[in-house]
Parts: sequence; C-alpha cells; structure tokens
Amino acid sequence: MKILVTGGAGFIGSAVVRQAITAGHEVVNVDALTYAACLDNVASVADSPRYAFEQADIRDRAALDKIFALHAPDAVMHLAAESHVDRSIDGPGDFIETNVTGTFNMLEAARKFWVAVGKPAHFRFHHISTDEVYGSLPADKSVMFTEETAYDPRSPYSASKASSDHLVRAWHETYGLPVVLTNCSNNYGPFHFPEKLIPVVILNALAGKALPIYGDGSNIRDWLYVEDHADALLLVLQKGENGRSYNVGGENERTNLELVETLCAILDDKRPRGDGASYKEQITFVTDRPGHDARYAIDPSRIREELGWRPSVTVEEGLAKTVQWYLDNEDWWRALQSRKGVGERLGVKA
Repeated sequence: MKILVTGGAGFIGSAVVRQAITAGHEVVNVDALTYAACLDNVASVADSPRYAFEQADIRDRAALDKIFALHAPDAVMHLAAESHVDRSIDGPGDFIETNVTGTFNMLEAARKFWVAVGKPAHFRFHHISTDEVYGSLPADKSVMFTEETAYDPRSPYSASKASSDHLVRAWHETYGLPVVLTNCSNNYGPFHFPEKLIPVVILNALAGKALPIYGDGSNIRDWLYVEDHADALLLVLQKGENGRSYNVGGENERTNLELVETLCAILDDKRPRGDGASYKEQITFVTDRPGHDARYAIDPSRIREELGWRPSVTVEEGLAKTVQWYLDNEDWWRALQSRKGVGERLGVKA
C-alpha cells in the first residue's frame, strides 16, 4: 500500500512513517517543516526506496494537487496540524488556517484524485484527531469519552480539531469520500517535541530547573505511548470500517502530579542528582492555563472489540523507555531547544 502521510516529520506522524516503512508499505511524507517538525525523526527510514519526501504546506492547494497526481497514493493519513494548546491561546489564527482550512484543502485534493482514478473502493482518507474535541470530564472514573460523546471543545486548538473532524464527516456523507477517523489521548514517547509536559519535565530536571505543573496538578490525562498509537492508526487505516470513528486510548489515567512524580522517580534511578536529592525537589506549581480541562479519559472498547487492538505498555513502562531515549539522544533535543517558544511559558495572554 502507498500511504500519503501529512505531518510525517512531526512527533506522531514520524512514528507512523517509521512503522509503515518497517511494515513494508510505501510512504510519501508531506510536511511543511514548521517549528515542531524535524527530518531527523525519520532518518532511520529515509534511505528506503519505499520512502519519499515532499516539502509542502497543506494550506497550498495547488501543491497538494501536484503531489496526489505525482504519487497516486492508495490512502491518506492526515496528521499535519498545529497541536500545542498553549500556542493556540497566544495565536489562534495559525490553528484555524492549518487545522481547518488545511484539512479542507486535503479533503478536496483527495476527493479530486479519488474521482479522477475512478473512485476505488479501497481508498481511505484517515483523519487523525484528539480527545480534546470532547471537552472535559468529571473526576468519576466510570465516565469516559466514547465515539458518541458530544463535542465540547474548550480551547482554540480543540475547536480547530473539532471543526476538522466535522469537515471529514461531511465530505464522507456529502461526496461519498471513503474516510475513517480516530481520536486519541495524550501521546508521549521518543521524538516528542520539547515544549510538551513530559519532555519539559525530563529536560528541566536534567538542567536543574524548576519542573512546572499547572494549577495544583490534579488535572487527569490518559497517556498513550506514541508507538502504540502508530500501530493503532495503521490498523484502523487497513481494517477500520468506512465512515467510522475509533477512540484510541492508553488505558493509563494519571494526574499531572502523579505523572511528574513518576518521571522524577525514573530519573532518580537512571540519572541521579549529584547532591543525592530527588528530582521531586524541583517540582513547582504555576498559574493554571486558561480553560484547562480537568480530565480526559478514553473508552477504547470499539477499537479493542472490533479490531483487536490494545496498548502494549503501561505508562510506567512507556515513561521508562521515554526517559532512556532522551538520555541517549541529547544531540536531537539540544538542536531543538533554540526554536521559537521552546522553554518559554506560553498561553498566558488570555
């Protein structure tokens, strides 16, 4: 199968590219190489004869039409997006242009190509989204997001992703474009851009800096190891039912404070502080961000029962792998720390 992957130089997209090439697929990686992208993320597969890279912005419809005509993909995995909630608070325009207008361009380019090649039944447009479109959950752990949960986005980021989800469903219903959708919980793992919570904690700890936790640290997230997520995404692409959506969760709920304390314990073991103290001493509580959702939790019953997928690691196992990866790949993250906004507190202008 030849798969066109948008955002394939980003965090989740690069995991998909690496797994797809390893599984024997052909991959066309389409990425604009914005601040959060890095071609080093796919260096391990870039020399494969089954890999091709096209630098293009999904806001550029003409470029997309050329890429579809040139490469004639069997499927699309649409991951390109602005994704950092704090940045969306400071600059929502980029999120609307990329996540909404960009998705519209992708849908139209895919539809034009699909019609031109005779509307093959095997073609799929896989739209990858987030559980943040569902809003916030109460603390009651019996309540979880399902595929039928009503949308209730609370940030410019989640609103832009909700909009793109609705566009994909509309193109399926109106034009018959074959689509599948997935909404995932919080990802973590190797190649995570160093502006998100887990890499910030790891790198600040190593640098002797404060480990910032928003509010009182009670916000709850379900954590999904990125390589598990990539496995699920490729499975949905190949075996998911046309027109159907699937929630992908890690089945690993933790408060932000619990998560950071776990990271500190792993670092205490793998790279002890010189003074013998725990990295927990560096935890600092900071002013919460505007509209910070209290809890996300995914009910993954559909993907488990229909497609047989489950995560392969617990959050403790995945975090240990992640910490070790950052310890072993300092050259990778050092090169990214000078990029705009990295290491700064964003999302406080509201």
